[in-house]
Amino acid sequence: MPSSRDLPLLFATRITRLFAYGFLSVILALYLIQVGLKEGEIGLLLTLTLAGDAVISLWITTSADRLGRRRMLIIGALLMAFAGLTFALTESFALLVVAAIIGVISPSGNEIGPFISIEQAALSQLFPKEKRTQVFAWYNLVGSFATALGALASGLLAQQLQYGGATPLESYRIVLAGYVAAGLILAVLFLFLSPEIETTPSLHQGPRTLGLHQSKGVVFKLSALFALDAFGGGLVLQSIMAYWFHVKFGASEALLGSIFFGANLLAGISALLAARIAARIGLINTMVFTHLPSNILLCLVPFMPTLPLAIGVLLVRYSISQMDVPTRQAYTMAVVAPDERSAASGVTTIARSVGAAISPAISGAMLAVPALLGAPFLLAGGLKIVYDLLLYRAFVTVKPPDQP
Repeated sequence: MPSSRDLPLLFATRITRLFAYGFLSVILALYLIQVGLKEGEIGLLLTLTLAGDAVISLWITTSADRLGRRRMLIIGALLMAFAGLTFALTESFALLVVAAIIGVISPSGNEIGPFISIEQAALSQLFPKEKRTQVFAWYNLVGSFATALGALASGLLAQQLQYGGATPLESYRIVLAGYVAAGLILAVLFLFLSPEIETTPSLHQGPRTLGLHQSKGVVFKLSALFALDAFGGGLVLQSIMAYWFHVKFGASEALLGSIFFGANLLAGISALLAARIAARIGLINTMVFTHLPSNILLCLVPFMPTLPLAIGVLLVRYSISQMDVPTRQAYTMAVVAPDERSAASGVTTIARSVGAAISPAISGAMLAVPALLGAPFLLAGGLKIVYDLLLYRAFVTVKPPDQP
């Protein structure tokens, strides 16, 4: 059984981090517009944010088992605070690019950085395989709830500050200050993790590639597919969707916060349902059969003629779109050796970051053309459907030991 403090601490760090990501994502694109960036520059900056995250996270996650998981988690938290502070203090595009590349900024409201890979490896070590999917489901549930609350709090705070006389720019900078504080709180929480979250010594003495040995083939194949999925998802980051609702329907900051509060709430609840479904039909089937309809709904969002209809379709989509997350995490942890888990989670997570890295630049260019305003939704949904079909074909017969 895990240490009495490790489980609540890992859940507390997840909650703190995802609240901060949701808190920032609602106003990030609006803030960058206020400091003078054009849509294309915003897209490029978000792309560089994700690209930089891929490089930093690859180094941290593949070094974590050797240098210490707790130590690398603390470094990641400090990089998160650094990025938020730099974004709040400068309007220079060059400095924003540096902070985006080196630091940890989530433009999507979803998990980014090295944290999830190391935390998943720790949770897989602390719990037996029979409980893994359920633990990941709760882990994702609390994260989604935290993202939802962060998005709601951000929109309401920015709007109330503006009602009180603050300019939009000033209100957004206060939100960024909250993001910095969350990074510092995260670093303190990681200090209290016990040695039980560290990996056991490896029995494998042969050569490794990115920390992997016997599972290289399956991890690299999964990584390629996850990169395709993330490329599609990167076209419709939460920041980009918030900007789309603002431009298309004139949605206010408070309304945007409410939209993504509801969306992330539904996504979190669906994680628990995913664990039950996976117990009946298997991890891969759950991933594909829930993801396909959600991507069809994503394609339908820009065709909605009114704001209520667009919100409704988006919320239905979110109610099933994240069921693949805990199942994907559990599947990856199940098909690799225990001493490869940090590396496997890291490599697949980095692949997703790399896949998503170029997407915002494409979305930014589309958003600058009125006729292409809805194109990111269509392209994203189509690519993610292709991913679902390829994943099913490649892995439907590759069952981990703990799958029925």
